[in-house]
Amino acid sequence: MNGNFRGSPTDKTKTVRNILLAVVAIALSTVIFLGNTSSNNSTSLEAQAQQSVALETALTNGKPTLIEFYANWCTSCQSMAPDLAVIKQQYADAIDFVMLNVDNPKWLPEVLRYRVDGIPHFVFVNAQGEAIAQSIGEQPPTVMQSNLDALIANLPLPNSQSIGQVSQFTAPVSNSKTDVSDPRSHGQ
Repeated sequence: MNGNFRGSPTDKTKTVRNILLAVVAIALSTVIFLGNTSSNNSTSLEAQAQQSVALETALTNGKPTLIEFYANWCTSCQSMAPDLAVIKQQYADAIDFVMLNVDNPKWLPEVLRYRVDGIPHFVFVNAQGEAIAQSIGEQPPTVMQSNLDALIANLPLPNSQSIGQVSQFTAPVSNSKTDVSDPRSHGQ
């Protein structure tokens, strides 16, 4: 034997195998991480909200609009997000998509105006900026697509609750110190 230790062939094989396994594990981890990151980013509620059209723009630019009221904690909103991301890409040229987070007090006037009492809540707005129908809760992609097709064609939406005419009502404002007939005055 000479004085140099070269190791046995099985030692070299084990070393090469371990290095190869480490490289494959790192590559696979990177692919999985990047795949999850890109898929979550494109379908997440926050990402979709950032890509949505501003409400003021959508209501005045002559395109039909779908307003979605949502919250980040809403499990139904989260479960619909991947399907809605695909639908939003398919209809991006024909329809404006607006997302309003009900947890943001900025949208309280719209929450009250459209009587949002459950989420997800969808308001279908025609090209003239008028709300013509709404739907509440999880909707299958086929239902959303048929409603959007009808919205584009300016036809009645087949799968939503229509909004009929309503009487305007303004609650009277009273000064409880001078108006004792107001039940909130407690007889003062």
